[in-house]
Amino acid sequence: MSKIEKSAFPVLQLHCAGCAANVEKIIRKIEGVSEASVNLATNTLTVVYDSSKTSPEAMKVAVQAGGYDLIIEAENKREEIKEQQQQKEYRTLRKQVVGAWVFAVPMMALSMVFMHWTFSNIMQLILTVPVMVLFGRSFYVGAWAQAKQGRCNMDTLVALSTSIAFLFSLFNTFFPQFWLSRGLESHVYYEASVVIIAFVLTGKLMEARAKGNTSAAIKKLMGLQPKTAFIRRNNQEVEIPIEELKIGDEVVVRPGEQIPVDGILSEGHSYVDESMISGEPIAVEKTVGSKVLAGTINQKGAFVIVASQVGSATVLARIIKMVQDAQGSKAPVQRIVDKVTAFFVPIVLIVSVITFALWWLIGGTELISYGVLSAVSVLVIACPCALGLATPTALMVGIGKAANQHILIKDAVALEQMCKISVVALDKTGTLTEGHPTVCGWIWGKQANEQFKNILLAAEMKSEHPLAEAIVESLQAEKIKPVILDSFESITGKGIVVKTCNTLYWVGNHKLIKDNEATLPDIITERLVEYEAEGNGIIYFGKGQDVLAAIAVTDAIKPTSSDAIKELQKQGIEVCMLTGDGQRTAQSVARKLGLNQFEADALPEDKENFVRELQLQGKKVAMVGDGINDSQALALADVSIAMGKGTDIAMDVAMITLMTSDLLLLPKAFGLSRQTVRLIKQNLFWAFIYNLIGIPIAAGVLFPLFGILLNPMLASAAMAFSSVSVVLNSLSLANRK
Repeated sequence: MSKIEKSAFPVLQLHCAGCAANVEKIIRKIEGVSEASVNLATNTLTVVYDSSKTSPEAMKVAVQAGGYDLIIEAENKREEIKEQQQQKEYRTLRKQVVGAWVFAVPMMALSMVFMHWTFSNIMQLILTVPVMVLFGRSFYVGAWAQAKQGRCNMDTLVALSTSIAFLFSLFNTFFPQFWLSRGLESHVYYEASVVIIAFVLTGKLMEARAKGNTSAAIKKLMGLQPKTAFIRRNNQEVEIPIEELKIGDEVVVRPGEQIPVDGILSEGHSYVDESMISGEPIAVEKTVGSKVLAGTINQKGAFVIVASQVGSATVLARIIKMVQDAQGSKAPVQRIVDKVTAFFVPIVLIVSVITFALWWLIGGTELISYGVLSAVSVLVIACPCALGLATPTALMVGIGKAANQHILIKDAVALEQMCKISVVALDKTGTLTEGHPTVCGWIWGKQANEQFKNILLAAEMKSEHPLAEAIVESLQAEKIKPVILDSFESITGKGIVVKTCNTLYWVGNHKLIKDNEATLPDIITERLVEYEAEGNGIIYFGKGQDVLAAIAVTDAIKPTSSDAIKELQKQGIEVCMLTGDGQRTAQSVARKLGLNQFEADALPEDKENFVRELQLQGKKVAMVGDGINDSQALALADVSIAMGKGTDIAMDVAMITLMTSDLLLLPKAFGLSRQTVRLIKQNLFWAFIYNLIGIPIAAGVLFPLFGILLNPMLASAAMAFSSVSVVLNSLSLANRK
């Protein structure tokens, strides 16, 4: 029986976009693998596979055969091991860079100043060999591993270019008469091999350092996870690793400590800073029965919690996983880049051969050394890394920056889609309003009857609607006791129907009045206009064809809603409100918010149809709601955005989750999307332009007109700079408003 799983494994020894493409090909060939995607910026393989046909161990073996490696240890250990391995690689790379330049500096002095010294060529040869064998060894090992698999990558380009320059120079060192007898000088280019290796290693070092900064956001989130926890066992406090915590453990939390696990407070009292998760700056009071979250900080008192969610099930762990998945995902534009990079290195190899052939055919043996230099320059200056890093580094920084601002983006597609949105549809309750409704008025058709209140309380206690909570609170404050109901039925978008003592009662919006063919008493009708004009929602309570009462419920508009709408409109986005409230109530709320477009009396299917109609007009629509009542509209929208408040975030429903109640995060999210997509386009533009201009210049197109020939050393410096510049450009997003 097949069992489909999706996992993310860190990949080691990735050097360029070609490497990423090679790992994808290796994994896709394994039986049972349906999807495989490698992100060069995060060095992560995301794979969907049938665990009955293959395993992570099989993938590791296949990847190792290709010259790479996978980290397949326990999920909670992978990032830690990856970090350790990357730090180890970084230290090794730093030593290689220092070593290469120690030899490169005297090498350049010999080739430029002492080139006519009798033993210059021999000394250059002696200086070159250690650089190639010791410090540049990884290029040749990697290229050979790829060659055995019939593939190529950046290692191939570096290994070939330096080897060609070295072998040509070696021949000229020991057989100078071959050229001298033909009236030509026997030039050597050992310095090209050494300096190319030195520059490429330097570029890789700078790139590794810069790439490390792109993951700062995820490191910050992971830093919120404590490593150990104190639990009660046999009336003693024992410190254990966080991985060993189990549901039901009693966890002791002291003042100033981070809470290690989601749980329910069973002893004590304190205030907890939840700003790192919920974004709310004010510490929240916690008493017995309160829920606390992993990663939040206990401020004052000590307390004990009973663990309810541990490990990957905690809210913090889910947030971290969501950000990691989003950073590891690919934007649609990346698919085009992947196709280009898949053929990039082979095309460069062909161009290099053609370059040498043209120099030889046109210039003959007199220009053969120029042909060698140009072919080497073509191999060196070509840079698939810049193309491969252009999109993922920008996405990593953009998604990480969003997470730091309490905006959770589910995948790269959502981030790219947001900049295309022309209309935002906002649910009212809980999105534009506080979501904490309270009863502000009762209008009874007849004299208030306590028996009716008992029935109403029993009915609303079974309802999950936010407005029901307001009525329950109001009735319980009057010490009303609920009756026992015989039956209960929820009618989506309308309300509820209950039965007690063989009599049917209903509670809901005005649509239930029509369904029951009931008539509003004059006393209710007269006062309703006043309540609806103030923007209050109205709940009707009736028995058969009699409307017994109308309850006015107010839900305060969030202080930031109006400013958020104005900001969206400034960005050129059309904003409309969807609500199940009646026309007068909706009109009043829309007027207060400065909205011209709204849809009243909207059932879930009406909201869905509203979104569909806008899309049929050619508009891109973002739906903002609570992720549950608006699920149909959210599913249909081009971008679905859920409002969350820490514990109740609908992360599994929407593409994007705003973790705080502050609606100003919405225009920020749209602005960040535009900035990130603009950055991706900039990166791709410069990466393509660099190669389109650099390769012809390296081949020697400027030589016939201006006598300009690109030195391989300059080509290697340009190649190193191109990758680093793309990453640095992406990092600039972190400091933009």
